[in-house]
Amino acid sequence: MTRRCVALSLIAAVALGAVQQIGNAGGQDQKAPEIPPRTGTSETIKLFNGKDLTGWEGYMDLWSVKDGVIIAKNTEPIKYSTYLLTKRNFSDFRLIFAAKLVESEMHSGVALWGKKFPDVKGVTDPKAARTEYTYQGQLVMFPSGWGLYDLYRRDGKINPSQEIRNVAIKAGKQHDWNDMEILAQGNRIRLAVNGKLVLDWRDPQPELVNEGPIGLQLHSNTVPQEVHFKGLVLTTFPEDKMTTVK
Repeated sequence: MTRRCVALSLIAAVALGAVQQIGNAGGQDQKAPEIPPRTGTSETIKLFNGKDLTGWEGYMDLWSVKDGVIIAKNTEPIKYSTYLLTKRNFSDFRLIFAAKLVESEMHSGVALWGKKFPDVKGVTDPKAARTEYTYQGQLVMFPSGWGLYDLYRRDGKINPSQEIRNVAIKAGKQHDWNDMEILAQGNRIRLAVNGKLVLDWRDPQPELVNEGPIGLQLHSNTVPQEVHFKGLVLTTFPEDKMTTVK
């Protein structure tokens, strides 16, 4: 085989690997099954009324509302990531919201398709350890690298490659408002950031996709943090299309 043929073969192999990785988003060995969107009554809900945290639960010393914005803020170290959780559960939905990282460089995110998970390994007293509002499920992360994580399962192995995450990094803003749309249907999660589609991923293990609360994340950290959220308008069983992509 000539050097030119070898080079072309290597290029083709790399291209094929990239396509497979983008298709699976986490580099899984097998293509994820395509679970269709579920059907049900479609309704549009304001998860946040702009005034208080009615409809949510969490540690209220860490979550507050000011000027129409949900504020997540800690001044003391947080050993375990904690969440502001909807009291209502959801499966297929579109969530349109904005978020801003104000202080620290740690990512935040929106958790979905999971459940409250107070019984963290090694914790015998969730109240004392402040794990009453931890979460087990899929997490859409932003900003600070963006990506995906499976909380307390799969060791985060659903996270996309750096190549895919760079698309979101380019579209996002580190310390300013990011307008986002999450479309979660079947076993598929799509994410748009500031009008650009940056993620289209299917969970390769559909049995881990379950109806559950939506959680806003305040990450574990040893330093002060502040993250803002606003909007948070959700549509149940939405149309199979992104609405904010330009």
